Amino acid sequence: MRQHFVVTALAVSVGLVVGSVSWAATPAKKKSVSEGDVFYVYTEGGSRLNHYIPSGWMGDYGDLRMDQRWSKGVGKPKLKEGKAASKAKAPDVLAEDKTCIRVIYTAERKQGAGWGGVYWQYPQNNWGDKKGGYDLTGYNKLTFWAKGEKGDEVVDKFFMGGITGQTEEGDSDEASISPVKLTKEWQKFEIPLTGLDLSHIVGGFGFASNADANPEGFTVYIDEIRYEK
Repeated sequence: MRQHFVVTALAVSVGLVVGSVSWAATPAKKKSVSEGDVFYVYTEGGSRLNHYIPSGWMGDYGDLRMDQRWSKGVGKPKLKEGKAASKAKAPDVLAEDKTCIRVIYTAERKQGAGWGGVYWQYPQNNWGDKKGGYDLTGYNKLTFWAKGEKGDEVVDKFFMGGITGQTEEGDSDEASISPVKLTKEWQKFEIPLTGLDLSHIVGGFGFASNADANPEGFTVYIDEIRYEK
């Protein structure tokens, strides 16, 4: 049977991100970003447009490796809709991209959890116990591109929000798509956000996968993670 995971209970915060920028630990206040049609979680490695930080490593975090500046195989995607993706033809946003995120999951169960995942947080390592987050009111969807190295890789869940924390500093809402089977070609995915309370989001994006669904592990690629109106 596939093992279930609870991101709030089994979360482990470690700074094991390869190819990322250095971050200050100074507490941040919630920021309103209602202006602009697009708000990026990630667009290019090291870009100033990136907002959330992939600091929330969870479960078997020792089974995960990440490179945010991966430059091979980005290329021009075929405009193919993924599960829960928009029915409208997706823009060719990757055509000029130079980098993307590469994630390697070994499924070795190094921490004994049977699953692993990462939260993109603001500020770094914010599990709802720090000032911060963004007011994303007005955005209707979270979109991103993803593909697998071989195809048929299974990601249990892509998500946003859901960090409850111990204080009022947690996420105001959450949404996800689950499960997602990837192909060797880039696909655009969409997490609908209409009707949600996005006034305080500290967990801007995340994913989790388990060893039962991927006994040999996997390599997957993610790019252009952004909130859209």
